[in-house]
Amino acid sequence: MANEWLLLFPEKVRALLQRLPLSLLTTLEEIRVREGRPLEINYSGKYHFLTGNGALTLNPEEAYKPDREDSHRLLDLISNHSLYTMEEELRKGFITIPGGHRIGLAGRTVLSGGGVEHLRDITGFNVRIARAVPGAADEILPYLFDRSQQRVLHTLILSPPQHGKTTLLRDLARQISTGKHGSRQGLKVGIVDERSEIAGSRRGIPTFDVGPRTDILDGCPKAEGMMMMIRSLSPDVLVADEIGRPEDAEAVTEALHAGISVVATAHGKQVSELVRRPGLGGLLEHKMFERYVILHRSAAGLSFRILDNQNRRLSISPGEKVGGDAYA
Repeated sequence: MANEWLLLFPEKVRALLQRLPLSLLTTLEEIRVREGRPLEINYSGKYHFLTGNGALTLNPEEAYKPDREDSHRLLDLISNHSLYTMEEELRKGFITIPGGHRIGLAGRTVLSGGGVEHLRDITGFNVRIARAVPGAADEILPYLFDRSQQRVLHTLILSPPQHGKTTLLRDLARQISTGKHGSRQGLKVGIVDERSEIAGSRRGIPTFDVGPRTDILDGCPKAEGMMMMIRSLSPDVLVADEIGRPEDAEAVTEALHAGISVVATAHGKQVSELVRRPGLGGLLEHKMFERYVILHRSAAGLSFRILDNQNRRLSISPGEKVGGDAYA
């Protein structure tokens, strides 16, 4: 069914969401459920609260406030009635469900040995809706492809959270695998999908179209997964989301030395920020990436800039809108 993610929500919250206009419902990016506090939605870079009648408001006092029954029911639904099987997810603070939707969790942390063992008394949920946006990479991919060598350039996509990195990465994988924008045929793509968000796999089968020549390691740590791909699946292009740890950098370096193109994302607003990070600074210092794609969201929509490894701008105007407001 369309918008099947609605089934994640307890009946009272679901009924309010279903009263939204279809045009708004299909662009929702986040639904924030906080027990005893206003029900909030985010879409196209904007936020509103929802009243008990399903109307939009900016006044938190007018909003519907989910109760304990709502939060318990939501936790039961997203854990498929088996919370005890989600220990690793509870330690990390999020659950990824089939379809690539990720639910961030807030509550009381239980510590062990100075680290977080898991969460309990969970009363806050941030449901991020994953959607495919075919064509999201149309304007960007030509800058990332070397026609003379028929290869994808090593690329790092950069932006703050919720600016479209994963959506862009998903469509890049699809188009590279299919063989669009310059390649004579599709290239072999390997996706290391640690959070199950890029391909949205269900029992190993992707629910998003990531291309006909794409292999996926679902739920696998990025560094280990990249090494597994290099050793056994011979990809032409490796794709990974949100790199940043030293072990990620080591795996990226191994891939580049093996002649495999890497397309990855990282959190940040500009390239200069990454130099100071232990995991990424070395990659930038040695100019391992050949292209940087910087995404930016504003009231006017989403825009991009593309730089080479000499920090020269290659793309058209930074204000050029990319893919509408559909990035999530």
